[in-house]
Amino acid sequence: MRAVDEDDRPKRKIAHEIGQDLALLSLTELSERIGLMKEEIARLEAEIARKRASQAAADAFFKK
Repeated sequence: MRAVDEDDRPKRKIAHEIGQDLALLSLTELSERIGLMKEEIARLEAEIARKRASQAAADAFFKK
């Protein structure tokens, strides 16, 4: 029976809860969470831009 490689193990999904205790997280885990939050901020900002463009098009169409 062969040993399980690190790459063969299922990856644990990183999740962050706002207000979560950070004391038990490593530097790597903290950095990963910052990266995830930056990606989520970018996703939210892109959605805001999309909705603003849609609103502007509607306003222009209806001459609000």
